[in-house]
Order: sequence, then structure tokens, then C-alpha cells
Amino acid sequence: MFASLLLQAPAAGGAAGLFQYLPLVAMAGVVYFFMIRPQQKRTADAKKFRSSLAKGSHVVTIGGLHGKIVDLSDESVTVEVDKAVRLRFDRAAIAREVVSKSAVAAE
Repeated sequence: MFASLLLQAPAAGGAAGLFQYLPLVAMAGVVYFFMIRPQQKRTADAKKFRSSLAKGSHVVTIGGLHGKIVDLSDESVTVEVDKAVRLRFDRAAIAREVVSKSAVAAE
């Protein structure tokens, strides 16, 4: 009985079978362009920002600590948060650079 059901099923044609996979390919494209690619761009931008850090820059860490960079090495950054209070952080802990309003007005 089951064999007769399989024999009655229409055979998939060449073009019709290809269109069957089109939604899966479209979903993979959407996932790539809306999820994977933007994340890779953010990662590349963060890496570029961390490599461009310089002494004297005012920064904020991922923990929200504000300070000025006083020393740099390949893997760490020393941030002065108050007079004679210096903390060493991993470069990855620097979230952003603070640009003062007077510096923006000068440009």
C-alpha cells in the first residue's frame, strides 16, 4: 500500500526542484547581510579604534570609568583617573574616546 503511494507521487522536475531550495538560499542571504556582516564590521571598527589609541586621549572603559591615557603597550593601557591614581586595563576594556565640546567647536 505504501509503495503504491510512492509510485503515485509526481516526479520532481529539474527547474521545479531548484525553486524548492530558493527560500532556504534567500534566508541564508538575509542572515548573512543583516546579522553576520554587521557584526564583523563592528568588530573590525573596534579593533581599528583600539589600535589608534594615543597618549593624552580621554577615554571611557567598558565599566564606565573615565580617564586619560598616560601609557600604552601592545596589550594594555594605563589610564589616569585622578591625580596620582593610575589603573592598567587591557586594550579591549576601552569602550570609546570622549571628545570634549571645545575640541568639536574648534574643528
